[in-house]
Amino acid sequence: MKTVITPRLRPISRPLRFFAVGLFLLASLIGFNPKFLNAAAQSDKEKPYALIFGTVWGPDNHPIYGVTVKIRRATDKPKKVRWEVYSDHHGEFAQRVPIGEADYILSANAKGVKGPDGRPLHLVQEVTVHVYNDEREDTGLHLAY
Repeated sequence: MKTVITPRLRPISRPLRFFAVGLFLLASLIGFNPKFLNAAAQSDKEKPYALIFGTVWGPDNHPIYGVTVKIRRATDKPKKVRWEVYSDHHGEFAQRVPIGEADYILSANAKGVKGPDGRPLHLVQEVTVHVYNDEREDTGLHLAY
């Protein structure tokens, strides 16, 4: 058996106890009210957006992980990339874009990405996605040897 010595805790003074209870009541009235808690979260959710969702495919029709996907508006200069996302372990990527009718050009930077046999991959061609309003547009980018 082992003896454990615990320090003796002093009781909380009465004014400090009233302060703690008052602070808890104030927090419960203001901070725990769902209207106040969800106000910031709802303001982000209420902003409308369109979604460009896609998959990066390899030459053997398997999804490719870690490919950089660059997204730009069709009206912008070719070098001006607005968004840059990476494909996940399922080869998928997603990017929110502003609502409204617009064309977006997607390209993949497959630098350093190699196929199953070790040969380097490249993008077959850039993909143009047309967004009408606040919807989801699905697309795919195909890489080849």
